[in-house]
Amino acid sequence: MKSIKETSIREAVQHIKSDHTLMVGGFGLVGSPLSIIYDLIDYDVNNLTVISNNVGEQGEGLGRLLQQGKIKKAIGSYFTSNRDVAKYYNQGKLALELLPQGTLAEAIRAGGAGIGGFYTKTAVGTDLAKNKETKMIKGEQYLFQEGLKADVAIIRAWKADTLGNLVYYKTARNFNPDMATAASFVIAEVDEIVEVGELPPEDIVTPHLYVDVIVTSKWVLTKEGVKSR
Repeated sequence: MKSIKETSIREAVQHIKSDHTLMVGGFGLVGSPLSIIYDLIDYDVNNLTVISNNVGEQGEGLGRLLQQGKIKKAIGSYFTSNRDVAKYYNQGKLALELLPQGTLAEAIRAGGAGIGGFYTKTAVGTDLAKNKETKMIKGEQYLFQEGLKADVAIIRAWKADTLGNLVYYKTARNFNPDMATAASFVIAEVDEIVEVGELPPEDIVTPHLYVDVIVTSKWVLTKEGVKSR
C-alpha cells in the first residue's frame, strides 16, 4: 500500500481553482485549516462558493478571503460571528444560503454518502423554507434538502500517518470528517505526520482512501489568537 503524498501548502492550493465549490472545516476558527486558508490570500483564485459552518471571524480565517472579495457565495449556518458577512451581503457583494446547523451537517454527510437529499422538519414554516420542496409524511410536513458536495475540501486534523489516515483533537473534529467524504479532492492539514502503525486503529476517524494530499500546519489557534508555529 503506497504512502500518500505529503506536499507543501503552496503546492496543495494549486488544486483550488476559481469558481470552485470549496468545503472548509471548522467551527469558528476551531478545527479550521488556517494554513491553507492563509496561503490562499496570496493565490490568484476568486468566485469561490464556500460551504462552511461560518465565514471565519472578522479579519481571521475565511474572513480574510471575504475581505479580498474571493468568496462569491457562502453556504453555512452561523454567519454572525463575522460582521463583515452582513456588510458584504447588504452591499450585494456576497450571496448567502443559510441552513440550520444540523441540516448543514446532514447535507454534507448525505453528499458524501451518495444520497441526493433528505426530508427534515427543521425550518418548515420559516423563511428558510421559501422556494423549497415540501412533502407530507404521516400527517406532518417535511422540507427537502439536497445533499452537498464540493470540488475540493480543505480540512483540519490532529495527526495523519503516511498513508493519510486521520485522527482529530476533541471538538476540533466538528465538520471535518464529513467534508472529507463529500469532495472530489481532499487536502488535510495536520499538526504531525507519523509512521503507519503509530495511530491506534480505533482512533482513526477518516480512512486514508478519502484523503488526497496532506500538509503540515504552519498556523495554530491559541488562546491569544492565530499564531505561526
